[in-house]
Amino acid sequence: MNIALFGYGRMGKMIEEVAINRNHTIVAKIDANTENIDFSKIDVAIDFSLPSAAFGNIEKCINNNVPIISGTTGWLDKYNDAVALCNEKKGAFIYASNFSLGVNIFFELNSYLAKMMKTLDQYAVTMEEIHHTKKLDAPSGTAITLAEGVLEHSKYKGWQLDKADENHIPIVAKRIPEVPGTHTISYNSNVDSIDITHTAHNREGFALGAVIAAEWIVGKTGVFTMKDVLELN
Repeated sequence: MNIALFGYGRMGKMIEEVAINRNHTIVAKIDANTENIDFSKIDVAIDFSLPSAAFGNIEKCINNNVPIISGTTGWLDKYNDAVALCNEKKGAFIYASNFSLGVNIFFELNSYLAKMMKTLDQYAVTMEEIHHTKKLDAPSGTAITLAEGVLEHSKYKGWQLDKADENHIPIVAKRIPEVPGTHTISYNSNVDSIDITHTAHNREGFALGAVIAAEWIVGKTGVFTMKDVLELN
């Protein structure tokens, strides 16, 4: 499979390593200064670029009939536009706030726990996410996805960064050097606490999930999620 990488930072380099180990070929490494792209040589694109570039990259790929996997966060104000374009052009597109296979299982665990806790008003929900100091957005896209999983099954009206009123879930975002990503959801009452945590040991899990998603989407048409890739629906 011929893969184009939109964004060639630390994640792009890790994806390249994983893809080559799985017998794929990297045919393009595209950054903000790349002007001429030969889409005819690309089977699938993987985008881990900047929030300001992500939608443009998705748009170019869909318009050129190239399936695209996007793991860039911070651009979701244009997500519905990407979905509409994909449907209009009969393209193929997956966005995930986190492609790690373990994190996507964690998303399901989080949602299931939220369902069980739905009627137990004595528990208050808090969240914490920890990432490396080079991460640009806060809270992380993964934390937002986790919060949405709780909101779907709770009385809360939304989330707020750091401190929150009783109607919102507080998400504390910490930035510590060399931390790939740790996410914790806590249910606290006067008598006990329930915590679930996912801890990434390195970035390889994110890269592997993105490459697996890229392998899965080739030949398909539509807008998908990692639930489709992992058959979690």
